[in-house]
Amino acid sequence: MEPLLQGAIIAAIALAAFLLGMPIAFALGFTSIVSIWLFLGPSQVDLFGKFVFDSTNDFGLLAIPLFVLMGNVFGGSTVSKHLFEAGEAWLSRVRGGLAMSSIVASAVFAAISGSSSATAAAIGGVAVPEMEKRGYSQRVAAGAVAAGGTLGILIPPSVTLILYGIASEESIGQLFAAGVIPGIIITVMFCVWIYIATGIDQRRATRIVEREFAVAAASEAAAGRTMTREAEPSGTATSVLTRQSGDIVAPTYSWPTKWTALVKVLPFVFLIVAVLGTLYAGVATPSEAAAVGVVLVLLLVGVAYRGLKGKQFLKILLDTTNQSTMILMITAFSGVIALVLSFLRVPQELASIVTELDVNKWVVMIVINLVLLVMGLFLPPVSIVVMVTPILYPLIMGLGFDPIWFGIIMTINMEVGLITPPVGLNLYVLKGILPHIALKDIIMGSLPYVGVLGLAIALFSFFPSLITWLPDLLY
Repeated sequence: MEPLLQGAIIAAIALAAFLLGMPIAFALGFTSIVSIWLFLGPSQVDLFGKFVFDSTNDFGLLAIPLFVLMGNVFGGSTVSKHLFEAGEAWLSRVRGGLAMSSIVASAVFAAISGSSSATAAAIGGVAVPEMEKRGYSQRVAAGAVAAGGTLGILIPPSVTLILYGIASEESIGQLFAAGVIPGIIITVMFCVWIYIATGIDQRRATRIVEREFAVAAASEAAAGRTMTREAEPSGTATSVLTRQSGDIVAPTYSWPTKWTALVKVLPFVFLIVAVLGTLYAGVATPSEAAAVGVVLVLLLVGVAYRGLKGKQFLKILLDTTNQSTMILMITAFSGVIALVLSFLRVPQELASIVTELDVNKWVVMIVINLVLLVMGLFLPPVSIVVMVTPILYPLIMGLGFDPIWFGIIMTINMEVGLITPPVGLNLYVLKGILPHIALKDIIMGSLPYVGVLGLAIALFSFFPSLITWLPDLLY
């Protein structure tokens, strides 16, 4: 049987398992066992255990539960609100400043946690209620936090980049360095969109007020009365003027307050520098840097800020165990499928066919991006990266693309999947912590950021040095 046909059958089995509603990890495990039975023979099913061990027998994977624990300690304490408060103090007078502060807080939190869902949950619980109080629409508020959460898999330390580095055997340190500048640029792009979106929101609200005022004025005129904006005759529709002004309330902060808020987050900036600095300096491996981060965040949150109680810490440990187990199970079973595909020579065959085609390599890259976007609609980033990297890596190398650059492009594609239904993880995380906001409003508020991320992919494709410059400089 042709390798590509075998690969298509394995993909069909996995898709059927997903559609039957099996949990993703178990669907991948089922697919891997069936694939071994079908293509390697029933007598080889015992290879499943060996393949699982081979897929997880990597010291680099130790970084994942450690970074997850670091993020959970920070997000599960009362300290994460300091990030948002600092952003609010410095950006409150800018149009959309409160929403921008949630994006900036998400970017900093991402540099501590490496997890998108943890970032969305930690910042969303603090930021969205505050934005609602200040007059932001639910769509703008929820959309900003959902999009900001996606930075968790791009800005280092990133679980997704760790898995890509292990699957492709590329330097995780270089991948982390490559994610820094794109993370900053996308953060700025998100803030620019917020500035535009809040302006549109305010103009829309103002038009509604003007229209309802005109209706109320006409009603008063018909009754022989004159109405001004300052007046609000009892029993008329002009009460809308007191309910809905279209303005966002922006408090004023004194300079001492701003500096105090900034000082409170400086220890976490030190934490980020310490963790990533030890990695970039070559002093520690990613796993060792993650261990340093766990110790430092425990000292900061638990001792310096006293923001961690005994029961909270127990819950954090349980959550970390659950999340890490899920990630590692998906990694193990996805790795088995990747090993089976490699044994069947599916990646090699695909790379050979594509490189022999008389097609511009950027056409192939566009197709790869579209495939990744579609996969992101249905699968979490972890499973996509582990399954797809062994297939695409020989292909991009054959086409002459930089594998570090491609790792960042793939990660941005995964960001899109986090805020697009039906599986967009950040959408459901926010719905869980903000049950009063309709899922439709969370989705509609997030969709514009899909376009922003699409622009980012185009930007980094035209100017790849934005990704490669820092790792080339450091390494």
